[in-house]
Amino acid sequence: MNDALVYLNGDMLPISQAKVSVLDRGFIFGDGIYEVVPVYGQRLFRFDEHMARLDRSLAKLRIPNPASRDAWLARCRQLVAATSQATGAQDQLVYIQLTRGVAPRDHVMPVGLTPTVFMMANPMKPATPEQRHKGVACITARDFRWERGDIKSTSLLGNVLARQMSADHGAVETIMFRDGFLTEAAASNVWIAHEGALLGPPKSDHVLEGIRFELLRELCEECGIAYNLRPIPEADVLAADEVMLSSATKEIIAVTQIDGEPVGHGALRGKPGPVYARLFEAYQRAKAAMAI
Repeated sequence: MNDALVYLNGDMLPISQAKVSVLDRGFIFGDGIYEVVPVYGQRLFRFDEHMARLDRSLAKLRIPNPASRDAWLARCRQLVAATSQATGAQDQLVYIQLTRGVAPRDHVMPVGLTPTVFMMANPMKPATPEQRHKGVACITARDFRWERGDIKSTSLLGNVLARQMSADHGAVETIMFRDGFLTEAAASNVWIAHEGALLGPPKSDHVLEGIRFELLRELCEECGIAYNLRPIPEADVLAADEVMLSSATKEIIAVTQIDGEPVGHGALRGKPGPVYARLFEAYQRAKAAMAI
C-alpha cells in the first residue's frame, strides 16, 4: 500500500509520501466532498454522471471545482493505468476527494482558498458468488445522521456508526428510516420490488442521489419493469416481495434477510427474486456498453 501511486494537488507520488496540512479544513471540520467512480476493464463507468454529482456537492458547499471534466478524466485514467500496472487489477474504484483547503481554524467558510485534491485507485472487491446466489443480510435502524444526506460529504461519522451496527450483527448493511419512511443504508441506496415494480424513496435532502438512480431507471425501461420513486413506509420494506441494495461497489444485490427475518413470500422467501435477477443481468450488459 505504501508504494501505491496517488494524486495529491497536482503531483503523482507514492501514498507514503502524500502529506496534508493539519490545518486542512477536511481534517479539522470534514469540510469536503468525495466521489467513487467504478472502473471495469480499465474503463470508467458512468464517469459523466459522477462528475455531475461532484459538481452538485461542491456547489452546495460553495467550493469551486478546480478542474475541467477532461482534466478529471485524464487524472482518473492515469491512476487506473498505474494501479493496473502495479496490481494487475482491471476492475477498480477511483476515489476522488476535495476539501475547501488550508486555513486557520474558524467555522466560517473562508473564501479564496485553493481546494485540496486527493485521488487514489484501488482494486475493486465485488460481491462474492455466494452473496450473489444467496443474497445478503441487513439490519434496520433509525436514521440518526445529519439532515443533508444529499451532499456526498467526507463528514461520514453517522454512516460509520450505522455501518458498524450492521458489522456487529454480521450483516452487510444498515437500512435506515426517518420518521417511519425509508431513506437509505449506511453506504448504499435501498430499493424494494412490489408486484413486479421497482420502488425507491424520492430524491430529497435526506437521500444521496446515487448514480444508480438513473441507471436503474434506464435498466427498468430496458427490461420492461415499472419504476417509481415515492415515500416508502417501513412496513412496506419489511413486507416487500424483494429488497435490494445499490452502490458503486455492490452494483445491485439482493437483500434476503432483514433483522433476522427472511425477505419475500412463498417459494422465494429468503431468496433473491426475479426483479433482482433481471436487473443484475441488465447491469452486466450496461457495464460493457457505458464505460469510457
